[in-house]
Amino acid sequence: MKIITMDVTDINIPERNTRIHTKKQIEEFKRSVNMFGQIRPIVVDENNTILCGNGLYETLCSLGYKTADVYKVTGLSENQKKKLMIADNKIYGLGIDDIDVFDQFINELRDDLDIPGYDESVLQSMIADAEEITEEVCKYGIISEDIAHKLIKNHDKKEEKMLRGNLQEENNISESTQYQQPYTEKTDSNTEQFFENTTTEDKKQKNNGAYIICPDCGCKIWL
Repeated sequence: MKIITMDVTDINIPERNTRIHTKKQIEEFKRSVNMFGQIRPIVVDENNTILCGNGLYETLCSLGYKTADVYKVTGLSENQKKKLMIADNKIYGLGIDDIDVFDQFINELRDDLDIPGYDESVLQSMIADAEEITEEVCKYGIISEDIAHKLIKNHDKKEEKMLRGNLQEENNISESTQYQQPYTEKTDSNTEQFFENTTTEDKKQKNNGAYIICPDCGCKIWL
């Protein structure tokens, strides 16, 4: 792969892009570029039109960069170019975090949690939770039921906070496209039966940020 340097003014933005970049994402892009520099090239075709890296290009321009590292792909048909644009965005989002390794890294970086893409306060709270669990285990060898419920409740609150952040980003995307999609709640017979069998105690927890597990997909359903 031969990477070349191009003036940003010579790079063309495509007329259509399958990815919408929110204000929050560009802010995190800037944090990353300021911290690490440009770590991957912008991909363009023979006409210098961007195929992959529109968000990176926007970030470099907003930071005042005059040049950018570019990888030029030639010989693709128009259909192949469209497929590449779609595939690049989709494949990037198919990976999942290895939670165990993630936790190890966060603990090793405990004194320096300024990480682009993450809220530092949330990462610090994750370390605090882990330390609280360790302390309880060291004291008694087992976590009491009351402590366990407390830790789970705190964890769920933090998880809900992160979820709200993701929903806010989705809302920003919806606002930027001027598009609203009606929401239709769907349930099948198994799910309806599950809710009918929900105990009174479960229902009482609705105001405490509680959740139940969907009998079909195993996902959390917030009450």
